[in-house]
Amino acid sequence: MTLRAGRERSITRRHPWIFSGGIADVHGRPAPGDTVLVESDDGRPLGLGAYSPESQIRVRMWTFDPGAAIDDAFVAERIVAAASRRSALLASGTDSARLVFSEGDGVPGVVADRYGDTIVVQLTTAGADAWREVVADALFSLPGVRCVYERSDADVREREGLDARIGLMRGEEPDPGLVAHEASWRYVVDVAGGHKTGFYLDQRNARAAIARLANGRRFLNVFSYTGAFSVVAAGNGAADILSIDSSAPALEVARRNGDVNSLDVGELMEADAFTALRGLRDRARQYDLIALDPPKLANNERQLEKASRAYKDLNLLAIKLLAPGGTLLTWSCSGAMNADLFQKVVAGAALDAGRTVRIVDRLSQPNDHPVPLAFPEAEYLKGLVLEAE
Repeated sequence: MTLRAGRERSITRRHPWIFSGGIADVHGRPAPGDTVLVESDDGRPLGLGAYSPESQIRVRMWTFDPGAAIDDAFVAERIVAAASRRSALLASGTDSARLVFSEGDGVPGVVADRYGDTIVVQLTTAGADAWREVVADALFSLPGVRCVYERSDADVREREGLDARIGLMRGEEPDPGLVAHEASWRYVVDVAGGHKTGFYLDQRNARAAIARLANGRRFLNVFSYTGAFSVVAAGNGAADILSIDSSAPALEVARRNGDVNSLDVGELMEADAFTALRGLRDRARQYDLIALDPPKLANNERQLEKASRAYKDLNLLAIKLLAPGGTLLTWSCSGAMNADLFQKVVAGAALDAGRTVRIVDRLSQPNDHPVPLAFPEAEYLKGLVLEAE
């Protein structure tokens, strides 16, 4: 594959994506997931990548060493090496971690989360899908693994020309009573039907922050999903808790999470978040601590304007509900929205609310979601801890 003139710059800087518009010529007829040699317009070899003819991201680089061999051993070694980098985390009070984080670990399109003896894997690209058996074998070879289960059902697979795949890959079926352990807390993991891989491991830092902030405070958990934030708040002395989510099954799991931790997680409200927040505002309710963790609202830059309006509306409502001296934890997980834009959107919400609000901390994804310096797109989770006057 030959790049257009001048398009080799990002590759020489070790950015792993090549978009369709940067390609001058494709040699031969590579199939989806095939390994292709990437060359500059003057014929200089730049590295090897996985080809995806259906995606706007046409190639994802495996390596910037043109002489490497992309074979079973290469892929398996990357998987095992990524898992070994989480050993210290898994020995520090949790049995759950992201073992493999796609480009963050040099394995584009492969995400693998471990919950005790169970690993849930997502293969989101044609390149990852081509090595599915090798990936499954490598994960199953890790010490103490009883089950490798596939949840390759993310929408991004459609853009790769791939069908959804869900089911057992290796070992025994997942335990229906599977729980993730984190510090002293236990969280129910719905491997087959939950969001993503069944739990939000990327909010570990946020749960620790809520543990520090919750004591004696009235807590509002918006987009609560299965109530992990509410469990931590209840276990750390929150005075009152309201969790809002549009999914009745998620709220039922939140109730179960309270039960497995022997905690009362407070009121669980099934409702649209925008509608519920407006209702709380109209009733002049106030909260000392609010967590606002919406789902991804922008999949690409074309959706940013609409998403920015939604983020602003949500934060405006939340800021109006903050008691004097209250704390708002607010996030964007939209990769297309960078941290600067998110901060500007939230600042606009505070201005419209007529309140003085300060940033007292920032939250991001934990260290099992590493961000290569050459690939800042891997830093998708942006969080602000705000304090109102």
